Amino acid sequence: MILVDTALRKRAEKGLPVMVAMVGAGAIGRGVASQIINHAPGMRLAVIANRTLENAIKALEVSGVTEWKAVSNVTELNDCIARGIIAVTDDLLLVCEADAIEVVMEVLSDVEIVGKVALHAFAHGKHYLTMNAEADATFGLELRTRAEAAGVIYSVADGDQPGLEMNLWRYVKGLGLEPLVCGNIKGLQDCRRNPTTQEGFAKKWNQGTKMVTSFADGTKISFEQACVANATGMCVEQRGMRGGDFPGTVEELRDSGRYDVEKLRKLGGVVDYVVGAQPAAGVFVLAAHDDPFHRFNLKLYKMGEGPLYAFYAHTHLCYFEVPSSLARLVLFRDTTIAAKEHKVDVVTIAKTDLKAGTVLDGIGGYHTDGVCGNIGPSLSGKMLPMGLSEGCRLRRDIRCDEVIGYDDVEVPEGRLSDSLRKATIDRCMAGSRHLEAFSNR
Repeated sequence: MILVDTALRKRAEKGLPVMVAMVGAGAIGRGVASQIINHAPGMRLAVIANRTLENAIKALEVSGVTEWKAVSNVTELNDCIARGIIAVTDDLLLVCEADAIEVVMEVLSDVEIVGKVALHAFAHGKHYLTMNAEADATFGLELRTRAEAAGVIYSVADGDQPGLEMNLWRYVKGLGLEPLVCGNIKGLQDCRRNPTTQEGFAKKWNQGTKMVTSFADGTKISFEQACVANATGMCVEQRGMRGGDFPGTVEELRDSGRYDVEKLRKLGGVVDYVVGAQPAAGVFVLAAHDDPFHRFNLKLYKMGEGPLYAFYAHTHLCYFEVPSSLARLVLFRDTTIAAKEHKVDVVTIAKTDLKAGTVLDGIGGYHTDGVCGNIGPSLSGKMLPMGLSEGCRLRRDIRCDEVIGYDDVEVPEGRLSDSLRKATIDRCMAGSRHLEAFSNR
């Protein structure tokens, strides 16, 4: 959004930068910190919270910061902010309590902790921006609802594919076209990948092994596309989406006969992905237009014959684009992407044979991968959401590729994430008049 830079410049000129607290300081968190500190005039990173304090300090060192102070209470934190010193803390909730903070930016991998930090932020009147697609796809509808009740904004960040797809979806709708496919382009998908197979790649790029595994085994893209579906009202054609290899361009995909416009319209649009298409690492939207006058001119403007027209972004730049989301949220109360309903779920699939008594190792582990499907079958089959799978103990043996259900596991007691999930499903059931319409398996 081009107007963001102007709005930030005005805040800088007034000496009133957007005040940001960041929770989490892993690979992406370090990038976010550097981007805000060095390349976002009109924005100030005031504090970083991380359970391992050394990683918070490392994020500042990577950004060229030489002065900081460790704090343990809100008085110390407020004092640092007033003096212009960046604070670090191992108390993830403390940053939500500082007087001057306008938005809490969270870069965490733990779904349970995301819920705790988000609710604490809402309780203290702070906007909340997350890069955790897993939490949003599991109980994002409840987080958005609670944020609105508190008078603040909850959003998933720009930069990763869900935010980029939503930007493109909004752009296409603004042109008067009807978006029918929101797509994600992958370079690899193999549901048998695990932390051992991905260890070398993770070390090479200084990333977490479980995170990299979730990219490779398809779990991450399932969560990301579920986020898009729940924000746009789309669904999936089948469990796991169509997916598959496609070595051509997005324009060739558009013309391949893969999608039937009338079927897409009947479904209300679908989310999907392809492996190997160009532009690599990009996202796309396929849209239709019924007006003969506009279709004639779309052909003139080199958009093809129709009935589908292809729009795409050729990159996703993760942390580089996060400041834009922060500014949109604080300055314009604009959500990049957040669930408006819960139409698509991510369910838990065994990626190997598992014995009774096994405690599931969660997203990016050895035991399971996540596959997105429409909410109807997920609920009727009592399927275990992948976002809640970690820590669950199997009651029986599970075969490779079998869907794991709630009846198959003992769920850990007392988790906030389970209560947020229940509230999300209660809202979903109350708000959906035709839940059975989204019952593709």
